[in-house]
Amino acid sequence: MYRLVFRFFFKPLEPEFAHHVVVFGLSFLSKVGLLRAKKSPRPITELGLNFENRLGMAAGFDKNGEYIRPLHALGFGHIEIGTITAIAQPGNPKPRMFRLPDQRALINRMGFNNQGALAVSRRIQKLRERHDVLPIIGINIGKSKVTEAHLAAADYRASAKLLAPVADYLVVNVSSPNTPGLRDLQQVQELGPILSAVLAEAGSKPVLVKIAPDLADQDVLSVLELVKRLGLSGVVIANTTIKREVAGDPEVLRQAGGLSGPMLRLRATEMLELARAELKEGYTIISVGGLETQEDARNRIALGANLLQAYTGFVYGGPFWARRITRGL
Repeated sequence: MYRLVFRFFFKPLEPEFAHHVVVFGLSFLSKVGLLRAKKSPRPITELGLNFENRLGMAAGFDKNGEYIRPLHALGFGHIEIGTITAIAQPGNPKPRMFRLPDQRALINRMGFNNQGALAVSRRIQKLRERHDVLPIIGINIGKSKVTEAHLAAADYRASAKLLAPVADYLVVNVSSPNTPGLRDLQQVQELGPILSAVLAEAGSKPVLVKIAPDLADQDVLSVLELVKRLGLSGVVIANTTIKREVAGDPEVLRQAGGLSGPMLRLRATEMLELARAELKEGYTIISVGGLETQEDARNRIALGANLLQAYTGFVYGGPFWARRITRGL
């Protein structure tokens, strides 16, 4: 049924507009009480937190923490909002999201469009004051576009200071392809001061770092060594890719931005195995990228993923996708 709805209703719509239609509908259903999460025993403990299940919504879907409750009601055990920057910004010019429906893939160059750390912090604080039944809330933070690279650590620190008090955990995003120069911050000499600055503001809140699938294995290992040396809680592997190793509409494939979808499955799995070999018990690995089926989910867990995330799989899988994936895990 959802495939027919997607084909005849959502597919003709511009992708970003279709996204807004979906989230408006989810928000409306939540507000009138037709979409509501039930209280759960939360049986899974990771990061010192109790999760209802292992599957979360990846950063990028809920930019400003506006749809946490409806996404929770759809079956996600945690919601990672953002990416949030210290300074509010509109993101890149439109159009900035593109579909490859035959490949069940997306290309986006959103550019960290968000309302800024202060506004989001206030929203999450109000949400926590008003509602008892909430999922685990992660907050993904990135560098403001207007901030020069040599001031990146201070920029991340400013976001962490505002957002750590209302987050269950923080993720440092240095791997989006849509902010000029951001991926350069994955180099250990640049990344170290950023992570140290965030840790200084995070207090007792877990801090993870999200890295790109395009990093060479040796660079991944260098980041993992830094994670251990600084005492981070873990990693999120992996972000979208700038590679185009997929067939599809040539016009869409020429678009700049990060590609997501099932073509990321192999690299995400390789990086998961690499990370699990380096990060022993006590470190949390959140596996994201190319996850579509319950078999994918079981395989990631078997390879050592503690938690899972998805975005594109949900877009193509429909509103009941999260519950199908988590059933029986």
